[in-house]
Amino acid sequence: MQSIKNMVMAFRPKTLTACLVPIVVSTALAKALGLPIDSEVVILALLASFFIQIGTNLVNDAVDFKKGADTEQRIGPQRVTQSGLFTYKQVMIMAAVFFAAAVVCGVPLVLKGGTPILVIGLVSVLMGYGYTMGPVPLAYFGLGDLFVILFFGLIAVMGVFFLHTHMWTPQSMWLGLQIGFHATVLIAINNLRDVDGDRLVDKKTLAVRFGKSFGRYEIAFLAIAPFLMNAFWWQQNLKAAALLPLLALP
Repeated sequence: MQSIKNMVMAFRPKTLTACLVPIVVSTALAKALGLPIDSEVVILALLASFFIQIGTNLVNDAVDFKKGADTEQRIGPQRVTQSGLFTYKQVMIMAAVFFAAAVVCGVPLVLKGGTPILVIGLVSVLMGYGYTMGPVPLAYFGLGDLFVILFFGLIAVMGVFFLHTHMWTPQSMWLGLQIGFHATVLIAINNLRDVDGDRLVDKKTLAVRFGKSFGRYEIAFLAIAPFLMNAFWWQQNLKAAALLPLLALP
């Protein structure tokens, strides 16, 4: 039972909302525009997104420990590789299983959406692996923020919207940016928190490259910009879409 709890902790379940939101809002956008909705797309996209996210989290857990970014002095949630709950090899095997599961879920989506969805799916899996692995690990070169904006915002929203409607639209692009900015707040906060430890292991996040003040301004921009962008939905005569997000303001 304890090993199952440790495994779930390794998945970082709190991060999975970043996968859920793009699928829900892109589906809601299609509905608001009077366009068709495919329930099978919603289910498969959710599963594929969850599996890619979990795989990415596992690779990040294992590789950050191997590269020395996660030590006993780290601040934040417990990491299973660093704490010795699982070995590096065990965590990487789990990651491979989840990436494979994502590919399986993606096959029916490719049959529905064709080449664009095939490209999105393959790149998503590769980038999930390449977030902390490979010759140019995104998280170690200050590209993690851009990765989140693209893959948890623009690509996720536009891809699911396309699967429903077979259309690429300015509305889905705009919504994707809004969701991407919000999703990136989490990684920006984590990078600001970890800036001193990341600097020691040459993990060049934006907070490391440009300093803590930049990190704070980045967080403020990412948190505020999506609310200002709601003016677009008012112009699109989708007033509920413009006003309802304001309920989330502190």
